[in-house]
Amino acid sequence: MKDFVVIVGPDGAARLQAEAERIEAIKARGAVPEVCGDAIPNAPARGAFRVFQPTRLYPDGKDSYVAKPAGYRGRPALQRADVFDRMAASAARSKKPMFLSHAQVCIGRSYRDLVERHACAGLKCSSIEPTRSRGSGRGGGFMDAVLRDRQEIERLRRRIGAGSALVVRRIRPSKRGSRTSIPDQRLVDMVCVEDRPLSDVLKAHGWSVSGETSQTLAKALEAALERMNDR
Repeated sequence: MKDFVVIVGPDGAARLQAEAERIEAIKARGAVPEVCGDAIPNAPARGAFRVFQPTRLYPDGKDSYVAKPAGYRGRPALQRADVFDRMAASAARSKKPMFLSHAQVCIGRSYRDLVERHACAGLKCSSIEPTRSRGSGRGGGFMDAVLRDRQEIERLRRRIGAGSALVVRRIRPSKRGSRTSIPDQRLVDMVCVEDRPLSDVLKAHGWSVSGETSQTLAKALEAALERMNDR
């Protein structure tokens, strides 16, 4: 038999019960929706996620194809929610439209995947198959794939430019405090690659999180992603 120590607070409430409720709440956040089936384990440490339906093109007759669900046993799957999913969820809770377009979100995610893949290029067991598959078929070696990724990253960063989303102008150091300018490149990297919200970007550069600064930063991010997506 195990011994338990129950600490009763001044109001007579037992802390053991409060701890049990806290653990149950954590488990509930990591619970897998029934629509996804029982093959996906519950994982409280998974964090926020979204449910989506994987699809794949299947032959439909002689020359046509049709998109059909391709998840395990035809069920929806889970995908970890990134910063863009959290932005969309926050906008939905406020009953406001997402300030980024679908195309801007896609280029932000593509840039993240590109940077992460290039950073892992020298690691053992890392895969370059996604890069190789979109090549021209000529010189599909490892270094060719790495160089193509590097060139694409540099091209996108040139489109971001050397501007700044928020600039500390002629303000005396005594009044400026710890505020520093926020380059557009750093803004894009913190949001897209580091998966951090706009509030973290402001705090990291010494700016207060207010409606005005958040709106200014949101517009700067939108403009930078639009430049990256410009063809």
